[in-house]
Amino acid sequence: MTTAISLKQRSLLGLKDISRDEIGAILDRAAHWEAQSEKVVPVLKSKFAVNMFFENSTRTRFSFEMAEKRLGAEVMNFAAAASSVEKGESIYDTVKTLESMGVDAGVIRLKPAGVLQELAKRISIPLINAGDGNNEHPTQALLDLYTMKKKFSELKGLTVSIIGDVKHSRVARSDLWALQKFGAHVQFCAPETMQSPELAQYASYVSMEKALKADVVMMLRVQLERHNEGVFKSSAEYRQQYGLTEERAAKLPEHTMIMHPAPVNRNVEIDDAVVESPKSVIFKQMANGVPIRMAVMERAMG
Repeated sequence: MTTAISLKQRSLLGLKDISRDEIGAILDRAAHWEAQSEKVVPVLKSKFAVNMFFENSTRTRFSFEMAEKRLGAEVMNFAAAASSVEKGESIYDTVKTLESMGVDAGVIRLKPAGVLQELAKRISIPLINAGDGNNEHPTQALLDLYTMKKKFSELKGLTVSIIGDVKHSRVARSDLWALQKFGAHVQFCAPETMQSPELAQYASYVSMEKALKADVVMMLRVQLERHNEGVFKSSAEYRQQYGLTEERAAKLPEHTMIMHPAPVNRNVEIDDAVVESPKSVIFKQMANGVPIRMAVMERAMG
């Protein structure tokens, strides 16, 4: 019978409360899976995984599904738009129903923050956070760290600038918690209306000029419609003040790496030409998401 301790160890709800050693073990295991020449290594044969997306995210769902299938697991995909949740069934009832059917682990993405943590207390299968509200997106941060580590070898001492809508970004939070465990220096750059004051005690807010003098420049997706204050009249105005334009990218230090959790608003937070420039690793991040999620799913069900 699964104990509460082992279940907690196999779940991945966030990176704030897990140790550096646990994160390091996941990164090491991801390197193992990336090195495999065979596309399918069925270590999870006869295991069932369900991807429960109560919020749309095609890239994340496909990345998890690819990881699960490469490990030989049977995969079920669940979309809220086609479910009884639309008819009034609670998220808990839906997850509990799938658990009752014999699923071995659940990947879950949902809008409200805090719900996942409550679910985990009442569900007896490992749960993997694929993004919850403005809280965390742990596997995205893990693939970010993995991508940085592949280039710089060590995370300690790196200066990482996270630029954009910090207020609504679960990626910013997970990256902050994880990078600081490894001794990296994290700094934010955001318009005042896009800042998250509660994070200021952990990382300072700096000017765009200072933010661009970093080892890693991570641009966040910006959804201007979320900001009722209307501080920017248009996407063009945001780009002019906070976008990684070709002109700004040309002035970056030679070794600086450009990152983005995707999907990218081209010519808003990053100019089109910069997305696929030599300094950009945006598509490498997407590729690295598969071995990272293989390591996470193996940890959950192996």
